[in-house]
Amino acid sequence: MTSLQISLLAIGGFTLLAVVIYNQWTARKNAPRQADFEPSSELPDSLSLDPQGPIEPVMVDDLASFPAPDKKPSIDALIDAIAPIELESLVSGDAVLAAMPHTRRVGTKPFSVEALNETTGEWETPHAGRRYSAVQAAVQLANRVGPINEIEFSEFVVKAQAVADDLNGETNFPDMLEEVARGRELDQFASAHDAQLSFTVCAQASAWSPGYIHQHAARLGFVAGVIPGRMVLPAAVQGAAPILSLVFDTQAAMADDPALSAIREFTMSLDVPQISRTDTPFRLLRDASNMLSQAMDGVVTDGGGRILNEAQLDSIALDLEQLYDALDSRELSAGSPQARRLFS
Repeated sequence: MTSLQISLLAIGGFTLLAVVIYNQWTARKNAPRQADFEPSSELPDSLSLDPQGPIEPVMVDDLASFPAPDKKPSIDALIDAIAPIELESLVSGDAVLAAMPHTRRVGTKPFSVEALNETTGEWETPHAGRRYSAVQAAVQLANRVGPINEIEFSEFVVKAQAVADDLNGETNFPDMLEEVARGRELDQFASAHDAQLSFTVCAQASAWSPGYIHQHAARLGFVAGVIPGRMVLPAAVQGAAPILSLVFDTQAAMADDPALSAIREFTMSLDVPQISRTDTPFRLLRDASNMLSQAMDGVVTDGGGRILNEAQLDSIALDLEQLYDALDSRELSAGSPQARRLFS
């Protein structure tokens, strides 16, 4: 073998080795980042969504210790058409429950019945074993599907009258045309003051595994949701809507080996009318998006993939304050039971 052949073989060997090393380096670089389940130096010690201190990860079992929401009647003249049912005498809760229709909807609108508790003098959802002196039926005038129409109102009349007949009561119905017009006006206001904000956090370099996303989000207080690929930041009141949601590819979360799933983005969302402004939900959305993007080597973008800067976020915050003021002026404050029903 000549010296030239030996040189060529050596060069070929070195080239092959370089290709193998490069491919291994590329594979490691492009592999999704994995959760390490150890304290990470990537996250600063001051990381927190709470100005008073870090939010500890909240496990689902811990939610039982949260305070329960106030028990309030669901029917409200502000957003419901109400039909009072006058009774000849006291009725039992069992009788009211037996008179309830099988479905609690009228078309696309919720239908509800409440009864006046003889002992407490308060309206409540009927319960067996209690006695009631009056009953009222109601249908919601509008929701995110749209306003009530004449057909739905007519169906409401039929259902409410059936309840009254079973209880030997007499029903007084509001004027259909007035209530339908009120529903349209309410829908116009709601449509003009609805807001559902979403930010997308995109990976700049290596993709993320589901476990990697879970690990970082859990450090900010997010917990796993019922649907794979969804995490939520729970409210401080049991049963209340989550303050924020974090969503990534469901299929990646359900893969046979999720650690091999490569995720390049996830979405942080806020349903504005559902959450009280006192919970500072936009600040939480903004801070969580920024903290996660910094810790995970990502960027915060809008739905069109454009990177959001601080000036744009400040502008959104100002617009939201005006929206909150408008909802307050209509007695539909964000996070109130009425607002949660209307914007649903």
